[in-house]
Amino acid sequence: MFHKIKAVSALPDLRLSVQFAEGVTKLYDVKPLISRWEPFRAFTETPELFYDVEVDVGGYGIIWNDDLDISCDELFENGEVIKTPFDDLMAFTDATELWELNESTLRKAISYGKLINGVDACKYGKQWVISRQAMIREYGLPDKK
Repeated sequence: MFHKIKAVSALPDLRLSVQFAEGVTKLYDVKPLISRWEPFRAFTETPELFYDVEVDVGGYGIIWNDDLDISCDELFENGEVIKTPFDDLMAFTDATELWELNESTLRKAISYGKLINGVDACKYGKQWVISRQAMIREYGLPDKK
């Protein structure tokens, strides 16, 4: 299963904070890659390059340039879970993709009181977010792809 990446931030000491679509944030240490893979040595030669990291198109990895990238699976499997105030929150679009639902299903669940606005889900501007716990309670665990 792919663990789509929503955001990545470069931290001091060659570490990354990686936020995944399913509402999990992981800390990933890049230092071991420097001794194993030649392209990653660029971070010791040009330290400012490390801070140019961004999420690859589609969220299936992170990239710095044509030579430097890390897959979402590597980051998820070898990253250390960290707690943030936003853990277990996800956008409706991510929830519907993970649970293979239509976004209107979640909107209807709110209007019918199955999901409670302000408790299970909340709208910020034009974006709805929902808790992972509410999704599991109402729809079970998502199928592994």
